[in-house]
Amino acid sequence: MALETSAESPAPLRSISLALQGWIGKLGAVWVEAEVVQPKLSGNTYYLTLRDLAATMSISAIAFRAVVESSASPITDGTRVIVHAKPEFYSPNGRLSLKLLEIRPTGEGELLAQLERRRQLLAAEGLFEARWKRPLPILPTAIGLVTGKGSAAERDVLENIRDRWPGATIEVRHALMQGSQSATAVIAALRELDAAAHVEVIVIARGGGALEDLLPFSDEALVRAVYAATTPVVSAIGHEPDVPLLDLVADLRASTPTDAAKRVVPHVGDELAGLTAARERARQAVAAHVHRELAGLAALRSRPVLRSPSAFVDGQQDLVLAQRERARRALGSRLDRAHDEVGHHLARVRALSPLATMHRGYAVALDPAGHAVTSIEPLATGDELVLHLTDGRATVRVTELQEHPHE
Repeated sequence: MALETSAESPAPLRSISLALQGWIGKLGAVWVEAEVVQPKLSGNTYYLTLRDLAATMSISAIAFRAVVESSASPITDGTRVIVHAKPEFYSPNGRLSLKLLEIRPTGEGELLAQLERRRQLLAAEGLFEARWKRPLPILPTAIGLVTGKGSAAERDVLENIRDRWPGATIEVRHALMQGSQSATAVIAALRELDAAAHVEVIVIARGGGALEDLLPFSDEALVRAVYAATTPVVSAIGHEPDVPLLDLVADLRASTPTDAAKRVVPHVGDELAGLTAARERARQAVAAHVHRELAGLAALRSRPVLRSPSAFVDGQQDLVLAQRERARRALGSRLDRAHDEVGHHLARVRALSPLATMHRGYAVALDPAGHAVTSIEPLATGDELVLHLTDGRATVRVTELQEHPHE
C-alpha cells in the first residue's frame, strides 16, 4: 500500500523505514549466485560481502558460523557460491543485507568439495597412512616413468636423471595425462611397470594445469592402483600448490617433475665428493688411531721395566737372594737353639737313665722270671740271678743273704 505524503504532510522517517522493512520481509528466501568477498568471523557469526559475477554490484551478508563451516570445501575470498538467503532490512540504521541460510560452492568450489569428500572417504580406509609408505631405493638401476609423450615433464625428468646419474636405466610408458581416459591409461602404464621385476621405482609426472586438468590424478581407481602397487611410486603432478589425491597415496610426493628426478637419484658429483670426503675421514681416523697406538707403545717402551727388562729380574733376584739368606740364617739359628735344647734334654735323660747309674758301678739284678730284684726278701740261698752290667750280663748264685740294718 503506497504512502500518501506531501510537502505539507510529510511522513516520519520511521514510517518509511518500517514500510521498507515490511516490503522487503515479504520477499521471502531466495537463491542467489555470487562471489564471496572478504569473509570475517566475529564470535559465532560470519560477516561477508556477496558480489555479482558480472555487474559492479554487491550486498552485505551475514551467516551463522555453522552455516559457513558446514560447506564441503572452505569458503574463502573469491569463492563462487550459490546461497539460500533471506533479505533483511534493519530499520534503525537503514541497512539492507542478506541472511544466509545455506551456502554451496559452485564451479571450482564444487569440484574441490567433491575432491574433499573423496579424500575423506579414502583416508577413512587408511590409504594415505604413513605406515604404508615404502622407502625409495638409494641407487636405483632401473626407473619407470609414466608421462605424456613429448611433454615438458618427460623432458625434465629424463634430462635431470641422466645428468645426475648416467648409469640409471629409464623405462618410459606414455599415457594420456588429461581428459576422461587419462586415469585408465595411467593405471595401465603403472601396472605394466609394476609387473617388471627390474624396475625399482616408478615416477608419474605431469606439468601444471587447471584444477579440471588435474582431476584424473584424483581418480579413485588410480589412487587404489597406486596403493596396491608393490613398487614405490613417486607423484610429480603439477606445481607446488597442486595437491591431487595421487600425492597423498604415493610413497613420495615431489613438487615438480624436476624435483622428482632429484629425489629419485642422487647427483653423481655429490656422491663422488661424498666418497672422497668419506675416504679422507677414514684416512684421518686410521692415521689418528695409529698415532695414538704409537704414542702408547712409546710410553710403554719408556718405562724402566721395558727399557731394561733384566733390571726388574735382577732386582727380584737380589730380593730373592736376600730373602733366602735371611731364611737360612733364621733356620740356622733355630736349628742351633733346637740342638742346644736337645743336648740339654739328652743330658737330663742320661742323668736319669739306669745305664748312667750302672756306669757309676751299679748293676740291675733280675730273677729268673725277668723281674727286677730290689729286695732280699723274696730271695733264698742258692737262687740264681742275672746281673745286667754296662757291657753285658752275668749269672750269679746267692750264697749269702745279709740285711742292712735300719737307720
